[in-house]
Amino acid sequence: MSLHPRRRRWRTQWATVIWLTVVWVLLWGDLSIGNLLSGVVIALVVTTGLRMAPIDFHGTFRPWGVLRLVSRFAIDVLRASFEVSLIALRPGYEPHGAVIGVQLRSHSDLYLTLTAELASLVPGSLVVEAHRLTGMLYLHVLDVRQSGGIEAARQAVLDQEERVLRAFASDEELAAAGLGVRG
Repeated sequence: MSLHPRRRRWRTQWATVIWLTVVWVLLWGDLSIGNLLSGVVIALVVTTGLRMAPIDFHGTFRPWGVLRLVSRFAIDVLRASFEVSLIALRPGYEPHGAVIGVQLRSHSDLYLTLTAELASLVPGSLVVEAHRLTGMLYLHVLDVRQSGGIEAARQAVLDQEERVLRAFASDEELAAAGLGVRG
């Protein structure tokens, strides 16, 4: 019986190694043998050499929710990349940046991390601080005017969190976050 939890731990670790390797390759933007192997080595060092608190996942994988999350994220990245390039290429334009606080609905470490990472990967916004006990994210927004104002930037993060929750949260977690379960 004690062998089963060990197998489960290694299965989870290999999934983490694969995920970290994918992130490594995406961050470098180069799918090469050397980059792939270095990503695997770094992922193995991180998962075996560093003590990480286990994150309990009590959610549900919802394929349609994941598809919606990924497709909307891709649209957000493309739109924001275009907007940031306009800011960079506009002579004499000074963007009006701001640091905004966003109170997330879920206090799960996993969903907070996913929401923060997705928000940071969209050009023009960067998470500068996250309070895991309160579920508060602080983001720097490059140009609040182009983002539609502070409330629109805050709502974009809350919408991203909702897509994360609808992709991975259980019915109980959705209810606790104040989101109804969609059929």
